[in-house]
Amino acid sequence: MNSAASKHHEPGFMTGVSLLLPITLSTMAIVLLAPVLPKLLDEYRQIPDFDYWVPMVLTVPALCVALFSPVAGMLGDWFGRRRLLLWSFVVYAILGVAPVFLKGLLAIIASRVGVGITEALIMVLTTTMIGDYFEGAARDRWLAGQTAFASMSALVFFNVGGQLGQFGWRTPFWVYSSALVMLALVLAFTWEPAERDPLDEADAAPHHASWAGFPWARMAGIIAITVYGSVLFYTVQIQAPVGLTQLGIADPARTGFLTSLASIGVPLGTLVFSRFGRLPVIRLLLIEFSLLTVGFMLMGRASGPTPFLIGCFVNQLGAGMLLPTLLVWAMSGLPFEIRGRGAGLWTGAFSIGQFLSPVAVTWFSRTLGGLLPAFGALSVAALIGAGLALLGALRRGAAPAHG
Repeated sequence: MNSAASKHHEPGFMTGVSLLLPITLSTMAIVLLAPVLPKLLDEYRQIPDFDYWVPMVLTVPALCVALFSPVAGMLGDWFGRRRLLLWSFVVYAILGVAPVFLKGLLAIIASRVGVGITEALIMVLTTTMIGDYFEGAARDRWLAGQTAFASMSALVFFNVGGQLGQFGWRTPFWVYSSALVMLALVLAFTWEPAERDPLDEADAAPHHASWAGFPWARMAGIIAITVYGSVLFYTVQIQAPVGLTQLGIADPARTGFLTSLASIGVPLGTLVFSRFGRLPVIRLLLIEFSLLTVGFMLMGRASGPTPFLIGCFVNQLGAGMLLPTLLVWAMSGLPFEIRGRGAGLWTGAFSIGQFLSPVAVTWFSRTLGGLLPAFGALSVAALIGAGLALLGALRRGAAPAHG
């Protein structure tokens, strides 16, 4: 049994669920509001540079997550995980719903900055608490489940946002109140993780601030691969509809639906990881980056929608395996007193990759003369990533993903 638990506290299924559901909030910021972006642009068209400022309503939370996640991990190690998480849900719900009532664009963007900061806290703290409560195969399954659940929730939020958007661009913001349901679940099924007796109030707020003994060299390699892998992961989810349009499918509804079908590869990849995640990291990374390479190659050489979608699916299968591999690898080697900071650094790295993905694809597209050639270049990048991952894994030894 993990040191965070005792005979008084045994983590069960609902403990895992209560910490798994909040990961869906990470997809809510962009996916839920994407269908109403045109209405937002029309609403604030009179503002100078509105085409620059309005999309920030969608993107600024992800940037805040990238910047604030390491700080969130430090706060979790210092103040304690659960109490900070509970307050984060409250603030997230208030600020998330705020644009329903706010009039000015700058005020809305400011509220979105707050959403991003609390989102960073929620993502980091729930991941850390899974590491606190569970160990071994159970921990691997719940951490891997975060990747699959976030991907599947994106499909739900896109449709919810589109349906609610019919009643005006403000209506989808009401969905942010769902954080209060997650607050109730965490309140009911979790407790403050502690190193020794969780009933001891002295342990309730650990106040760990020292970085002594933090595995910087090990985490640096994991973080670097995470940024790299995150760039490749988000490429399909962001660019696949554009690629399908260039291959002759003009209907936005159909391109979105076909992209969602190909993205099923992510939860399937996570399922594969749950079955084979006990293999050494070196083997997992080779398999995963190889799948990414093959997927991008098929996409770049596709002459029609069908081979393109096959490439997307293969790519997302590899991505669905890669992210839980890296997350489990990062979390498994972190003791309680620094686990929050480790989770924060990993989450920040993943969000940086999300932010850089469209930048990288745009650069390749402009340099090589189109999106499809850019996918071909990314296949080479994935192949290089496989080689670098292999070299890094060999230097550290073939450590198992579960620690």
